[in-house]
Amino acid sequence: MFDIGFAELIIIGVVALVVIGPDRLPGAIRTGSAWLNRLRRGFNDIKQEVQQELHNDAVLRDLRESGETLRRETDSLRQQLKNPLGDPLGDPLTGTTDTPQESPQEKPPGTPDPVPEKPEGTATGNAAETPRDGS
Repeated sequence: MFDIGFAELIIIGVVALVVIGPDRLPGAIRTGSAWLNRLRRGFNDIKQEVQQELHNDAVLRDLRESGETLRRETDSLRQQLKNPLGDPLGDPLTGTTDTPQESPQEKPPGTPDPVPEKPEGTATGNAAETPRDGS
């Protein structure tokens, strides 16, 4: 941490022994180590909080990106559902378009739809339509 070698530690120990004295040196060492441990713990807590915040920022960024991707995909799917055949004006739910389309056979309004003819001898399954011989 401070690049202090063994020779420097010996010099610091001798100076501390002379200045503090042999009676108070063990208490001073305990006090110094307690302060050093508090300082280390504080730095470690700060370091852990910074790492947690950076991790949270990365997670939030990933969530935003995935949310944007999901939003784009849902918009794309919504557009595909609205216009399944690529018709920009068509509405698949009502089957109508904003522009009128011309039908191949136009008939005047009020004209009834032609009823398809049934071949003779086919049963319709409806008892009211089938003639009976005895009635």
